Amino acid sequence: MKRLLLATALTLLSATSAMAQTVYIVRHAEKADGGSDPVLSAAGLERADALARALREAHPDLILVSPMQRTALTAAPTAAHHGVTPIVVPFDDGVQGQVAATVARVRALPPEAVVLIVGHSNTAPLIARSLGYAEAADMPDCEFSRLTRLTLRGGSVMATVMPYGRRDDCPA
Repeated sequence: MKRLLLATALTLLSATSAMAQTVYIVRHAEKADGGSDPVLSAAGLERADALARALREAHPDLILVSPMQRTALTAAPTAAHHGVTPIVVPFDDGVQGQVAATVARVRALPPEAVVLIVGHSNTAPLIARSLGYAEAADMPDCEFSRLTRLTLRGGSVMATVMPYGRRDDCPA
């Protein structure tokens, strides 16, 4: 009986320690124009579809977007595929407040949660840094294809940065 209890305890302990949150962070896709709250351009709509394809097997439990429609439009194909309604995190306390509220929502989730965050060129790197990926690079205004995947396990963070969709038009 003691062996069975010990084996069960070890199994539960190893399963719990193997659990990790997975957080995907992207900037919204290409905008149609320079207005204050533009929709996505044709290239942006293609990129939003590319994001859904890239995250086809990710199964996000939560999708967080800003109040700007370009973030919701970028998340829409992924949300539709997985049957998840995106949650808007407002800019009530400015950029830093929005970043802090986004990170707080992620940290409040169970250890096995999968999250997609669609932000902006100024918020996506800040969110990644606030979640523990100190090396998250700033994003130039011409960069849209960066997909950052963070694996959060206990106090450790493992990051994978990869492109998705068509190549950016950023100068080299």
